[in-house]
Amino acid sequence: MDPYRLGLVAIRIHYFQLVARLGSMRQAAQLLNVAPSSVSRIIKQLEDDLGLPLFERVRQRLKLTSAGELMLYHARQSFSELDRACNEINALHGLHRGTVSVAIIESVSRGLMPEALEAFWRSHPGIAVDVRVMSSQQVATAVGEGECDLGLVFDIRVPRNVRRIGMVSLPLGVVIRPDHRLAGKADLRMSDLAGERVILSDASLTLGAWVEEAFGRTFAELNQRARTNSIALMTDLAKRDLGLALQTRVGIEQDIAEGTLGFVPLRDPKLALRKLMLLSRTEKEMSPASAALGRVLGGHLDRLRDATGEAA
Repeated sequence: MDPYRLGLVAIRIHYFQLVARLGSMRQAAQLLNVAPSSVSRIIKQLEDDLGLPLFERVRQRLKLTSAGELMLYHARQSFSELDRACNEINALHGLHRGTVSVAIIESVSRGLMPEALEAFWRSHPGIAVDVRVMSSQQVATAVGEGECDLGLVFDIRVPRNVRRIGMVSLPLGVVIRPDHRLAGKADLRMSDLAGERVILSDASLTLGAWVEEAFGRTFAELNQRARTNSIALMTDLAKRDLGLALQTRVGIEQDIAEGTLGFVPLRDPKLALRKLMLLSRTEKEMSPASAALGRVLGGHLDRLRDATGEAA
């Protein structure tokens, strides 16, 4: 059960919380699939009724005022209590009904998540799962603020009110066509990429910042051909032999199995492993259905660790 879906959360509070999280009425409107003027009107009505502004504009973003901070704190407290009530009522049905919300990064949506859901629904076909694709930081925020029950992220500092219930360390590698001259290597070093055309992720993904920092420590220079925030585009460009993509093997498992792509790990003393983490809300806030899906996802991380041979 979802408090929003059941209509237990007033539309004003729902819109207010989204604007507070995103810092933009336009982005909130896109997420809600409504006109920006509708969001603006509802926020203005709420401010008029309260007699105080809830937001102020700072550098093209909306920032909460003192009144806004107070409203957000109590809104989250109220939502948490409603969500707990829904979870307890849902528990009366066992694991035959209910909804679990999961926030994930794009690469996880292309392999790991579909496989996990297939396994989960074999045992719990009546449980609905809401899946949202976000950046790693947005995933952590969504779990921390109680908007999602579970999250899968790369390389972030886990918020204090969020549990890390699973993790696997994965090497960065080169995604290439199987007929590329480097495809047959057991592993590669940074120097092996000299002169190669490289496709990188931009700074909006944790991968982008991680790669730049890692290569900065090695003093290696990359011949950048493209930069994007789409893992799918990076993969497709590599499949067309338009460059080498730098990422983990998460999200290209099916391509590797079908032989359309190869993956060669980068082994270098100055390259740290990337950490794929499974996050959850506090134990008392987790429904039986959420906990069950968490166990399935944790099992898939364990299998990923076994397949790559990396330590936890």
